[in-house]
Amino acid sequence: MARTGLYQSEVKKARDALVAQGRHPSVDAVRVALGNTGSKTTIHKYLKELEEADGEAGRKTSVSEALQDLVARLAARLHEEGDARVEAIEARRVEAARLHGEALAALQRELDATVGERDRLAAAAHQEAAAHEITRRALQAESIARHTAEEQVAGLKARLDENDAHLISLEEKHKHAREALEHYRQSTKEQRDQDQRRHEQQIQQLQAEIRQLQQALVVKQDDVTRLNQEGARLVADLSHARQGLYDQQLQVRELASQLAASQELAQQAGVLASQVASKDEHLAALRAQVESATGNAETLSARVRELELALATSQATLASQQEIAAALRAHLASRKNKGQIGPVDSAS
Repeated sequence: MARTGLYQSEVKKARDALVAQGRHPSVDAVRVALGNTGSKTTIHKYLKELEEADGEAGRKTSVSEALQDLVARLAARLHEEGDARVEAIEARRVEAARLHGEALAALQRELDATVGERDRLAAAAHQEAAAHEITRRALQAESIARHTAEEQVAGLKARLDENDAHLISLEEKHKHAREALEHYRQSTKEQRDQDQRRHEQQIQQLQAEIRQLQQALVVKQDDVTRLNQEGARLVADLSHARQGLYDQQLQVRELASQLAASQELAQQAGVLASQVASKDEHLAALRAQVESATGNAETLSARVRELELALATSQATLASQQEIAAALRAHLASRKNKGQIGPVDSAS
């Protein structure tokens, strides 16, 4: 900052010292003589007042010196504006670089989050696929068990039909045996009735016929015994058949229970199939989300590349502006070295 309390006498003393040295007392030269302090406007005002005080005759500055002073002031002003522009450009570059860095960091964080989300969705999709495979295997095993149970039920039904046919056959045989026995009993009864009616009429012939009847009775008793044995055997066969039928009915009830269980397994298989379909839909949705996340990641990557390109362009523009400012400083320094302008210093 300029020193406060700058007096006209100090400016006059510095000007006179420069004149004594044979140098032009320009605003910059006076400011340097004052130790680079004081405002150029104040120094210029005091120099103008001193020139007016010295009078028109005592003026020692020529037209060329006035022009040099004007050029010096313009160069100083241009230098100040150039420095201000360079500082503004540098500040804008720093701010743009900061904003680009923040945007790039935010995009990188978003990209990392998207990649993490994609990896999580891929892991979830892999787990869903594994669960789908397990469910499919369970469904296949249930289908095989159901098919095996159906085959067993069909075989047992065939055996049951065979047992029913055998039982019907046994019942028919037993019925025929009962009819034969009843027919024999009826015949015997009729024969005895006839013998009883003829007993009084043929008492004499009865004794002879009794012997014959006794012999015939022995034969008939043998037949009856044989028929009774056959009937007992048929009853035993019927009992065995009934026991077999009872066992078959138990097996049928067990098969019915197995069939009900198979139907329940079939219902469970249907539920599993619907769950598999639902998991397929969920897996498809997860795959769609993975594809969407991948697309977002690619979009973010493209955006990052665009921002990097914009940052490179900004850096190139800033470098070009810095080169222009450096060339301007070099030009001003060259003119200063050639004596065209006085020392160039920015106002504090």
